[in-house]
Amino acid sequence: MDVMKAIITRRTIGKVTEQVPDKEMIESILEAGTWAPSHYRTEPWKFIVLSGKGRDALGELYGEIAVESLTEPTDEEVEQAREKGLKKARRAPVIIVLIMEPSNNEKVVWLEEIAACACAAQNMMLAAHSLGLGSIWRTGQPTYKQKMKDRFGVSEKGHLMGFLYVGYPAAEPKPSPRRPVAEKTQWWDGS
Repeated sequence: MDVMKAIITRRTIGKVTEQVPDKEMIESILEAGTWAPSHYRTEPWKFIVLSGKGRDALGELYGEIAVESLTEPTDEEVEQAREKGLKKARRAPVIIVLIMEPSNNEKVVWLEEIAACACAAQNMMLAAHSLGLGSIWRTGQPTYKQKMKDRFGVSEKGHLMGFLYVGYPAAEPKPSPRRPVAEKTQWWDGS
């Protein structure tokens, strides 16, 4: 697939089927992530691939965090929160945990490490699209909780970037128009 076509036709796909993509496809997606640019070639990304029952580690955490937000929950509310957490983690057959671990090089700017990982995520979503897969980059408040960082082995200086849910699209994605680039661009040519 042509790069511009991939960029223009890629969509966030929140609903996917239960069909599990081949391991080789996931490895290709991961490989695409590793080719993202990074200042000083730090390659600050780490990936953890969750599939099958491996997704339950995430689902259990979603449930725990939801329970902690409840005030004096009943047993039924606790059970519902836990079930909802597991359901969230089972929305796609494969989830790639995106982690940023910054370089110890004192010249490296932490925010640039974040940007590099965002580039890796975009590469991965484009690769998934080129393979006929759908993806969605999920974050939200549970992502930023310390227990989430602890569960996935993120260092004190590191950052949990989010979760890339991957699978076969359940439906044809809808068009997503963009405003014309001219509305967002200034040309400073010295004239």
